[in-house]
Amino acid sequence: MAVAHLVHSWRVDSPPDTVFAHLTEPRHYIGLSPLLVEVRDVRRGLDEQGEPVTDYVAVERFRFLKVLRWDNLIRVRMRVLEQGAALRQSVVSPGGVRLEWTVRLTPQGDGTAVDDQMEITMAAAMRGFVTGQARGVQLHRAAELTRRMRRA
Repeated sequence: MAVAHLVHSWRVDSPPDTVFAHLTEPRHYIGLSPLLVEVRDVRRGLDEQGEPVTDYVAVERFRFLKVLRWDNLIRVRMRVLEQGAALRQSVVSPGGVRLEWTVRLTPQGDGTAVDDQMEITMAAAMRGFVTGQARGVQLHRAAELTRRMRRA
């Protein structure tokens, strides 16, 4: 198995509580990730230790040669690490891909510094494809979240 670590930091023009509220709603990830086209089966509850979690299924759509389409159903568990400041999503994807995504929010002036970290575990043969897709999603997420948090 191969492991990749991806890190990206940027600033948005909204306070941490606004950004946090946006990121804790699974349906807001549609369009935040360029691959994500649907969120289903959202369930809020408690994990084995009694901590609150949100579980959901995300549908990623991959297109090949502009005519072939493959929908990848991934299971996601979202945990709040620090209310208003940090959350983690654990992703289980077909093909043995596992992803731990952590986002930390820090007040910065009248906005928020966003620190986005991913740890991805995958088969070594899939490393180039998986890390390339993940990095593209990470950079798109930064641009789209910045756009969504722009003050009118």
